[in-house]
Order: sequence, then structure tokens, then C-alpha cells
Amino acid sequence: MTVPPGTERVGIVGGGIVGLAIARALALTGGFDVTVLEKERRVAAHQTGHNSGVVHAGLYYQPGSLKAILCARGRELTRDYCRDRALPYRELGKLVVAVTPEELPRLDEIERRARANGVPDLARIGPERMRELEPHVAGVGAVHSPHTAVVDFAAIAEAMASDVRGAGGRVLLGAEVVGVSAGERTTAVATTAGSHTFDRLIVCAGLQSDLVARIVGASPSPRILPFRGEYWTLEPSRAELVRGMIYPVPDPRFPFLGVHFTRGVYDDVHVGPNAVPALAREGYGWGNVSLRDTFGSLMWPGAPALFRRHWRMGAREILASLLKPLYYRQAREFVPELRPSDLAEKAHAGVRAQAWSADGSLLDDFAVDQVGSVTLLRNAPSPAATSSMAIAEYVLREHLGVPVREG
Repeated sequence: MTVPPGTERVGIVGGGIVGLAIARALALTGGFDVTVLEKERRVAAHQTGHNSGVVHAGLYYQPGSLKAILCARGRELTRDYCRDRALPYRELGKLVVAVTPEELPRLDEIERRARANGVPDLARIGPERMRELEPHVAGVGAVHSPHTAVVDFAAIAEAMASDVRGAGGRVLLGAEVVGVSAGERTTAVATTAGSHTFDRLIVCAGLQSDLVARIVGASPSPRILPFRGEYWTLEPSRAELVRGMIYPVPDPRFPFLGVHFTRGVYDDVHVGPNAVPALAREGYGWGNVSLRDTFGSLMWPGAPALFRRHWRMGAREILASLLKPLYYRQAREFVPELRPSDLAEKAHAGVRAQAWSADGSLLDDFAVDQVGSVTLLRNAPSPAATSSMAIAEYVLREHLGVPVREG
């Protein structure tokens, strides 16, 4: 294909929502010939298509962090995009609930962060107001985020792919990257479906991001540690137990929110996720095992430190995954009327691409590296889906030097 003079050729590795948001932003800006390389036969095949669908409002994140800044901007952009494209966007609201008085200091910190992050219309409420919003909830206090919403992120990703194609770009499926050779002016990329030459390369490979980084020649650290999140579906006849979203007060020692209740955009109610180490990068069940992935995680220099720090949490999560009564017990703390039979069946599971350093620490913020003409997203877990269009603005502005139009 002939590229017009002055047009910059940009390759994007990864057809999840973040990669597609960056591709869309470049294609619509003009002056770029954009090609998305996705190894699966469809877009949004992994993290984008296996999450809870929540558009976060920014309650949890350290003020001033990339997560805090880009989540706030991303929520607005996602809302506007869904409205423009007639995609479902439902502001069902979220309660972050302190079940016991001992959790109130942690709830205070969540409230402080949320207000510093400008979460709109945030309210600190007591038990009476909690039960007006969620009649079946239990707890001594909560913060209420009325504008936390739910969407269909896979549908958004499909719409973005359509935008890329409509602007003259390409979304190539079944094109797994197997080789990258970065020269002084161009980067050659070999895939299972052919070879390409780009002026710039952007890697948004999610669960495979550290492996692609090594192909590029970047540092192997941080490594991706896959955590599987499992959901149970609430029996439809008992869906009235949850009107919107009910979340626990998160433990600041862990990058996970804990088991919670979410009414989805199509009115299904699911309970979860937990967080168990996956035995494969794309290990959506205990039967999905990759000896290479598991051995690689165990041999990572940070593994002993991570195990010493979090083995109790890991053991608890694994047991709850294997034993339904333990999972049920965690959920029932927030909705005492919940019965074991209300957890009808295990629904979809997702795998979170959590980056961890060689010292065993889990990265909390988004992380973007630059190696010559290659931009690498090294850590983009939740709220990356919420933040995807804001991440695109950030990458264009800070790493590609492309002016971004506000609004």
C-alpha cells in the first residue's frame, strides 16, 4: 500500500480497548497511517472483553497519579463516546461500604482521595441513607459515587475499530508479533500474517506486554503476573438484592478491590471478582496451565518477596476459588440476605495483567516506557478501560509529540 508523502506510519500491537483508543486518536488526527496488529481473531478478546464493565469515577487512586488524572478524564470521554454512538451507558452508582467500625478509618482515606480527585457529587452517608439506595446492604457507613457507571467495553472496542477503519486505518486480526527490529529511522515488525515497516511502534499488548517488550529489546522488568478474577452470577429471581454496585473498603496493601456486587449494563448481577494467581497468562480457569508462564513467574527475582508479603491473602483467595461456601461467606458480609443458592453459577472470568518489579513490588500506577521509536505500555490494569481514551491523549501528547484537541 502506498503511503502519501509526509504521512507517518504507526503500528500498534494489541487490539484491546487501549490499543484501539490510541489507533483511533491517531487515525482521526490525520497525517498518520495506522495499523493495529492483534494476535486473536477478534478485538477485545482478553482484558477488555472479560471485565466487570464498570466505568470508574476515580475513588481509589493516589491524587496526582496517572490513574487518578486519566480516570477522571477517561470517564467523561467514555460517557460522551457512548452517547454519540448510542452505546449503553448506565450511571447506577456505587457504594463503598464499611461493614465494621474498624474499617471507618480506611473509608475516611477513600473519601479523602475521592474528593482530591474531584469525584463528582460524592457523599459520605450513614446506614439509613445506605439502605435507601441499597435496601439489602449492611454496614456502618459508606461513600456514595452516584456517577459510577456500567458499559459494554467490548462493544466500545468494536466501535473504535470501526472508527479506525473508517478513517483509513487497518485492524489486522490473527497477526501475532514474533519479531521486531528497530533501526535508526524505521522499525520492522514480523507477524504470523506477514511483515510490516513502521516509523513508530506502540505496544499495548496487555497480558503479553512484557514478552513483546523483550522482543523489542527493552528491559524484562516489570514482568506481567497474571491474576484471574472469577465471578458468580446472581440468580435472576434474586437480582433485586442489588440495585447498582456494592464494594468493600479496599485493603491498601493489595492492588485489588475485593469481592463486590455489580449490576451490569444488561441487568445481570454478578458477584466478584476474587484475585487468584493464574497458571497461564490467558488462564481463565484452573484447567488452563502453561508450564512456561508458571515457571517464569516462580523464577522471577521478585517471587520470594511477593510470596512472603502476600501468602496469606493468596491462600485465602485460592481457597475461596475452590470452595463456594468461602466465596459466599465473603459476599454475604455486605448483603446478609444472600443465600448460597443465590450464587447461581460461575460466570466469565478475567485475567488482570498486573506488572511486578524484580524486588517483588506490584506496580500501582500506569507505566509507559520509551525505547527509541517504540512506546511501551508496561502496566495498564484497571481503570485502563475507563481511562482508555485519556491514555490515548496522554501517549499522543507526551510520547509522540502530537497536539491533542480538548473536548
